Amino acid sequence: MSRRLTRGDRLVLASHNAGKLAEFELLLAGSGVTLVSAGQLGLPEPDETADSFAGNAALKARAAAGAAGLPALADDSGFCVRALGGDPGLYSARWAGPGRDFPAAMQRVRDRLAAAGDPADRGAWFISVLCLAWPDGETRDFEGRIDGEFAWPPQGSHGHGYDPVFIPGGETRRFAEMEEAEKNAISHRARSFRLFAEQCLPAG
Repeated sequence: MSRRLTRGDRLVLASHNAGKLAEFELLLAGSGVTLVSAGQLGLPEPDETADSFAGNAALKARAAAGAAGLPALADDSGFCVRALGGDPGLYSARWAGPGRDFPAAMQRVRDRLAAAGDPADRGAWFISVLCLAWPDGETRDFEGRIDGEFAWPPQGSHGHGYDPVFIPGGETRRFAEMEEAEKNAISHRARSFRLFAEQCLPAG
């Protein structure tokens, strides 16, 4: 039987990103688990030196769980464009620079596509790997992905990151044009979170 959180537990979100915190608070609503971010606890952000989403998620979750003495949940996610060989991928946040300038990052994707001859293939996807780490070092991973296409120019004012340039399959709107609840029902993070919730949140 998988190890579960219980009602009344505190869970650290291993992130300093306010947008992610708001998204996870909505996802956890009604679970009986209280979410606090690494930023609110003043925890340092570890260097993301792994060569995979799962590896980086584990680095962040283990660091937060060890520092706080609480279970910690980390997300490592990225925006991948097929014509760019999957870039920015693992480096999605780094393309935005230390100031998290995502308009500049989205422009960089557009410029790279133009430099590649502006290929007709606009296939793109978001991937999310969640890692739950316990203070004793035990971890569990959960992966979600959603496919769609890169769309230019950016549109919409909701969400965060690359949401203004991604149209999920079967939709005509970008993630940033959807209300948060709509996006949360279908997103890559919603899919990885669903697996996490089924296996690790309080039952019933």
